[in-house]
Amino acid sequence: MAQPFVKKDDDDEEAEYSPFLGIEKGAVLQEARVFNDPQLDPRRCSQVITKLLYLLNQGETFTKVEATEVFFAVTKLFQSRDIGLRRMVYLMIKELSPCADEVIIVTSSLMKDMNSKTDMYRANAIRVLCRITDGTLLTQIERYLKQAIVDKNPVVASAALVSGIHILQTNPEIVKRWSNEVQEAVQSRAALVQFHALALLHQIRQNDRLAVSKLVTSLTRGSVRSPLAQCLLIRYTSQVIHESASNSQTGERPFFDYLESCLRHKAEMVILEAARAITELNGVTSRELTPAITVLQLFLSSSKPVLRFAAIRTLNKVAMTHPMAVTNCNIDMESLISDQNRSIATLAITTLLKTGNESSVDRLMKQITNFMSDIADEFKIVVVEAIRSLCLKFPLKYRSLMNFLSNILREEGGFEYKKAIIDSIVILIRDIPEAKESGLLHLCEFIEDCEFTYLSTQILHFLGIEGPKTSDPSKYIRYIYNRVHLENATVRASAVSTMAKFGAKVESLKPRIFVLLRRCLLDSDDEVRDRATLYLNTLGGHGSEVETDENMNEFLFGSLEVPLVNLETSLKNYEPSDESFDINSVPKEIKSQPLAEKKAPGKKPATGLAAPPSGPATTVDAYERLLSSIAEFSSFGKLFKSSAPVELTEAGTEYTVNVVKHIFDRHVVFQYNCTNTIPEVLLENVAVIVDSSDAEEFSEVASKPLPSLPYDSPGQTFVAFEKPDGVTAIGKFSNILKFIVKEVDPSTGEAEEDGVEDEYQLEDLEVVAADYILKVGVSNFRNAWESMGADYERVDEYGLGPRENLTEAVNAVINLLGMQPCEGTEVVPSNSRSHSCLLSGVYIGNVKVLVRLSFGIDGQRDVAMKLAVRSEDESVSDAIHEIVASG
Repeated sequence: MAQPFVKKDDDDEEAEYSPFLGIEKGAVLQEARVFNDPQLDPRRCSQVITKLLYLLNQGETFTKVEATEVFFAVTKLFQSRDIGLRRMVYLMIKELSPCADEVIIVTSSLMKDMNSKTDMYRANAIRVLCRITDGTLLTQIERYLKQAIVDKNPVVASAALVSGIHILQTNPEIVKRWSNEVQEAVQSRAALVQFHALALLHQIRQNDRLAVSKLVTSLTRGSVRSPLAQCLLIRYTSQVIHESASNSQTGERPFFDYLESCLRHKAEMVILEAARAITELNGVTSRELTPAITVLQLFLSSSKPVLRFAAIRTLNKVAMTHPMAVTNCNIDMESLISDQNRSIATLAITTLLKTGNESSVDRLMKQITNFMSDIADEFKIVVVEAIRSLCLKFPLKYRSLMNFLSNILREEGGFEYKKAIIDSIVILIRDIPEAKESGLLHLCEFIEDCEFTYLSTQILHFLGIEGPKTSDPSKYIRYIYNRVHLENATVRASAVSTMAKFGAKVESLKPRIFVLLRRCLLDSDDEVRDRATLYLNTLGGHGSEVETDENMNEFLFGSLEVPLVNLETSLKNYEPSDESFDINSVPKEIKSQPLAEKKAPGKKPATGLAAPPSGPATTVDAYERLLSSIAEFSSFGKLFKSSAPVELTEAGTEYTVNVVKHIFDRHVVFQYNCTNTIPEVLLENVAVIVDSSDAEEFSEVASKPLPSLPYDSPGQTFVAFEKPDGVTAIGKFSNILKFIVKEVDPSTGEAEEDGVEDEYQLEDLEVVAADYILKVGVSNFRNAWESMGADYERVDEYGLGPRENLTEAVNAVINLLGMQPCEGTEVVPSNSRSHSCLLSGVYIGNVKVLVRLSFGIDGQRDVAMKLAVRSEDESVSDAIHEIVASG
């Protein structure tokens, strides 16, 4: 709580001292008794209030009793005439936020101060009163607040306006009656009053677009003199321009001349605000940008760091969408690389990397090299990402850029920084074929002294894919085998797998690989030994029968078509027998949650239709066995997919119901899992009546009611619908739970013979396109993509509209398609302006589908997306595009 006492080295310098050193709440509360003294000491009272305020702001909590005692003691200080103490009293009352019962104690004193002849009392009393009172008291003091808004003293007027902004959140109908007084205050000569009045007037009218437009029209004619108010007006003008542009068919921009005139204002803040507003206009042209860029260029050479920072940050954003418009500022930005403020220097470098041409790359690299050692890792990551983009822009300069990345890779740095460099080198190797050889050698040198296990294994995996394709694969073997001797078990196991890939792909290396793998048989870790044994047998190193090239490549390089968690579960449940384990029996969909069941303590699990068969099988197997055991559904064929349970009731209701959607080729079965949470009743003939009027392609063909639903014993009722074969039919279904209620005798547990028919409204249920796609991951997306071929590839671009950030857009598309994100691409780096996401799945009909998504977001937060789809069927590729287009 208290500030630590910081002692410097033993020299003559004075040690730092905190006036709040070692203070405790109990001691301060004891000191607060001075508020009750007959002869008040204003100076001492102010010191005690300062300590109390310090404790409150440090997060110290007062009990109800303590807060009440302090509050009543503070109110006694109103008898003091000391101005300084009175201001401290106002602060204390605001911070304590008294309850409604206590407000009345100080209301009269505050209202008296509000009409005082001392302006300082009046302003502070208004602020405190508006903070602690409710709507009832506000109506009593409304007349005084209106007078204060047009008061000649700017401090009083400003206090009333700021209070109005706060009151508007809780009692808007009161504040809206002040429009005339606020309109008058907007014409005030006092800068702060005009600023606060404009802010309040806009908030009053913000829900009326026409009123806001009229306000901007009247004020842009030159009646605003306050620079702060001018900045607000520029923001409101930008808002009007943005809204009018979306509704107007002509290319004209209203009020653009006003924004341009603000670039010639004498106040720097107004110039910067106007320049920023112009650069953020939708569809801004180079001609419109030119005057804004010119004034920002002047600020780059300012002596004030804040102006340099504001200008370079704005130019950095412009460079993302209009790099050519910023090139005239390159010389000025180069001078900022050596700026003492590292934030300015980082922004200057990243902007130069976006706007520089091919001839300036080498010069930039020399300047950046000296700069990198002086900045933190978070800034270095920004620079690395900018260099990666530059290299993809100018692929002929890959040598100098690759050398730069390899040099900084050898320097000290944290995991995220090193990972950003590795990711950049990997992308350059994949996208620029000429960079492969040098890039792989740089990665090999890095793993010789890498302290991060994750990065080592990722590099070894990448070497196993790309190394055998190079002109001289043998030169990488030494680096890989060194890992077997010098690293931990995880890296050693990864190195064994990488060597096996070289042996499989390069026939001339196979004898040498066998020698190295046999040495690994003596490793201390069982994972390493097992991998070495497996690969020796697969490659024929033990003289065993060699697998065919196709099978071997599929085993070593192919994608694993089942989720690892499902494979692990199936292997654990496999019982050794004459039949070997069949990987095709492993479910391909990732299930988020097994069937939701609620069991009362001490009760046995329900049997029959109340629960799927118990046993070691996976949830999908349990669902399939359950449905095939019901005569009405046994002819539906093989179950394609079962969804996660969807709740149709809120938590804590009398009856809880969730539904699982079972998808077949021509049918959809809804499994309603019901639970009775009322001990005194028994439900019989439980069924769900489904209205499919909003799902025209579905027709009900069968239903299976539940004969009895005792207390806290989960049961299930089913409804089946037929749909067109192979069609992703979608629709909304409304549900009503119908049943007969019978009361249960608590003493005997027997239900009465007579019951009452009743029904219970459930939430609507939707069948969406994602229900027809299984989440099936692939271990190596690139290989899977290339092996799929481009025969049925479909590519198109879509506008996703305004989004808060790229993460929101990526999650929306993933949820829409219902596919499995691959290689962690569903995670979007913070503040990223572009992102690529990889998805895989199986479409109904067991058709494999792969999707590449490329996202970009502009300054107005509008998101654009490029969607590339590959599948084994042309119609499926088209269907994925239709889902996105209609979603």
